[in-house]
Amino acid sequence: MSKNLYVSATEERSGKSAVVLGVMQMLLRELHNVAIFRPIINDPGEGNKDHDIALMIDHFKMSIPYRDTYAYTLKQARELINSGQHALVLENILNKYKSLEEEYDFVLCEGTDFKGKDPAFEFDLNADIAANIGSPMLVITSGRDKNPDEVANITQSTLDTLSEKGVDFIACVVNRAPEGMTDEMCGTIECDRNGEHMPLYVIPENEALGKPSIGDVKRWLDADILYGHSGMQTLVDNYVIAAMQIGNFLQYIKPGSLIITPGDRSDIILSSLASRLSSSYPDIAGIVLTGGLDVSANVHKLIEGWTGVPVPVLSVKGHTYQNVQELNRLYGRIEANDHQRIATALGGFTQHVNVQELRDRLVEKRSTRVTPKMFEYSLFDKASRNKQRIVLPEGTGERILRAADILLRRGVAEIILLGREDEIRDKASKFGVDISGATIINPAESELLDSFAEEYLELRKHKGVIAEVAWDRMSDPTYFGTMMVHKGFADGMVAGSVTTTAQTIRPAFEFVKTKPGSSIVSSVFLMCLKDRVLVYGDCAVNPNPDARQLAEIAISAAETAKIFGVTPRVAMLSYSTGSSGKGEDVEKVTEATRIAKTLIEGRGLDFPIEGPLQYDAAVDPEVAKVKLPESDVAGRATVFVFPDLNTGNNTYKAVQRAANAVAIGPILQGLNKPVNDLSRGCTVPDVVNTVAITAIQAQAEKGE
Repeated sequence: MSKNLYVSATEERSGKSAVVLGVMQMLLRELHNVAIFRPIINDPGEGNKDHDIALMIDHFKMSIPYRDTYAYTLKQARELINSGQHALVLENILNKYKSLEEEYDFVLCEGTDFKGKDPAFEFDLNADIAANIGSPMLVITSGRDKNPDEVANITQSTLDTLSEKGVDFIACVVNRAPEGMTDEMCGTIECDRNGEHMPLYVIPENEALGKPSIGDVKRWLDADILYGHSGMQTLVDNYVIAAMQIGNFLQYIKPGSLIITPGDRSDIILSSLASRLSSSYPDIAGIVLTGGLDVSANVHKLIEGWTGVPVPVLSVKGHTYQNVQELNRLYGRIEANDHQRIATALGGFTQHVNVQELRDRLVEKRSTRVTPKMFEYSLFDKASRNKQRIVLPEGTGERILRAADILLRRGVAEIILLGREDEIRDKASKFGVDISGATIINPAESELLDSFAEEYLELRKHKGVIAEVAWDRMSDPTYFGTMMVHKGFADGMVAGSVTTTAQTIRPAFEFVKTKPGSSIVSSVFLMCLKDRVLVYGDCAVNPNPDARQLAEIAISAAETAKIFGVTPRVAMLSYSTGSSGKGEDVEKVTEATRIAKTLIEGRGLDFPIEGPLQYDAAVDPEVAKVKLPESDVAGRATVFVFPDLNTGNNTYKAVQRAANAVAIGPILQGLNKPVNDLSRGCTVPDVVNTVAITAIQAQAEKGE
């Protein structure tokens, strides 16, 4: 099996960068050390970097030096080849590749962009490079502006040509496939080579990837941003050149329109902004003011006083026709900070490419090292295999809405947002996010409210709850969302971005309750270190558990570790290892270990547990050899159970900062159904990861 792959398209604007993103994601799930290498890049201009290389390095946080990621610009390679030095070009590319091969587990190579004037030259050059570095090729053919028959014919011709050139292709992707490109039609393409079937995958056209964003427009026209800085990721669907009076101009507005007008047309500027706030007109994407003309002082004052300018307004030099001509050559590109497009690209790749099949054809040996990025991808992969319904009570929050957009694009879970629908949709529009795939429920107006309140009243009447209180509680989104989980209308809940931990989990304590056989609800953090994932518990819920509770926490933590692919070897931590120390705290951990071993045997579980252990003896094999040489856990622990909340909370934060670890959690365990708490300082990736974790917990609860 190969340690490299050469991804090559056959023409310009094939969507190759989206496919390379998907392949890199697939590789990083399995391998720790992957390099990106483009033998030949376009000349990015002085001071700039190649777009695709920068995208891979920035998005996947790769440490490879930029200078090592390419050999030539297309101009340099063409000049050398035209002067009879074709062999020198291939030799230098091979030498640069070999230096990467020695240093990295896998080298993902990307071919040229076909932006030169001779596509046949670039096709042959890519084939020669792949053959000379001994790399199989993943071939991308494009369906852009073609009908299905044309795509099939071009794809077949490409594969036949590569076979004649002796290139070993490993699979073919028909990207940006047109509507009507059926599986039966793809079946007519002959992919077999030397008696071995080569997979062919079809990824349909996704307009969201090809459309430019306002940020693309800004870069393309070298524009200045006058207003609306937060809307730069909004996609542009069409251009409207505004020269008419307002009454006639407004009828030409369509969803996603970019209004282009001279900077002195105050009437067009104000009517365009007003249309964005009106429910009677579709949402425009932005406004481009041409001629380098300043907005008049009074209009500027009016707009500046507008709370939250609804769309971006750009200013460019040059007359209107000149800028329209420039925009006609613009197309969408995936930028490293464009999380929406990246999520769309990765979601499309995962949905339409048999990742397991492609992975099995590429990766000879799986690495045991797990980086934070690898673990994050494994979460998304596992969650998306059987999508669960996750309810987010804080449906109007910006972080929640941005996370929902990414989760829906990645196909991680089915999302339920709680809140007033008009407010949620207005805020989603303001933030430029797409939540069209989410279910929105207003608890106060839901047909479920009465039955939920009656259920709550029945469950809590022994605590003195009366009908009025029950209806009031169920109007609260957190209580309503928790009841959705309890009654099976949702599979899990994530909340806490604006509420305390107590407020988030109190409803779960009241009526979701603990699992049979579990006496305590506790938490763990998944600590993603540089090359492995450890499980820490309890670091968020129980201040001072007794020995029995500590044993239950240990067993729950081990079971949680299994759910997320971590082989549990449980260390019961203390300030003493073995019988070396005395004291009440040590005795509690000793007793907890004894109880845990009895429970493990009684419940038919199978994982090693050791305690008391000091942290160094639990994690360092050399220390373990001295302090507890016969232990199955010492020096190899993966699950760390702290004796109290003070120790656990401080330790996880210390490791998080000192080791630059990614701490995912807290993950609640011991409940009948998954409910998880967010930090009020959480980021959008924190929300995304927590939803994925909750979905995986829900799968495990169902035995899926």
